[in-house]
Parts: sequence; structure tokens; C-alpha cells
Amino acid sequence: MKDLAKKFGHNVRAMRKDKGISQDALALTADIDRSYIGRIERGEVNITLEKVYQIASVLSCDVKELLP
Repeated sequence: MKDLAKKFGHNVRAMRKDKGISQDALALTADIDRSYIGRIERGEVNITLEKVYQIASVLSCDVKELLP
């Protein structure tokens, strides 16, 4: 399960960087704590579907693009 969180986090980071969005901007717009975004990107947490959809919305992508 940990590998899935790491792959998801890697996908979030790659998409965020591709869109030129900082962690701070992503966190602020998605209404998620910045440190939690960092933990997501490092694969340290399992996030809820609600947060997955919030992140995808801010990144203007489909959820399936973030899933491993």
C-alpha cells in the first residue's frame, strides 16, 4: 500500500511542477495544509478521495491522471 501512496505523490508532484504551481499555491487553493501537501507528495500519508478530487481540481486534471 505504501508504494501506491508514493506513486500517487510522485504523480501529484510531477503534475504540479508541470503546471508551474508551487506547493504553497496548491495548498492554499485546495484548502489543504502546505505541510500535508508535502507529506502527500512524499507518499507518507493515505489521503481521502475528497482531497484527491480537490487536488485534481486545482491542477485542472482528471483524477485518473494522478492515480498510479
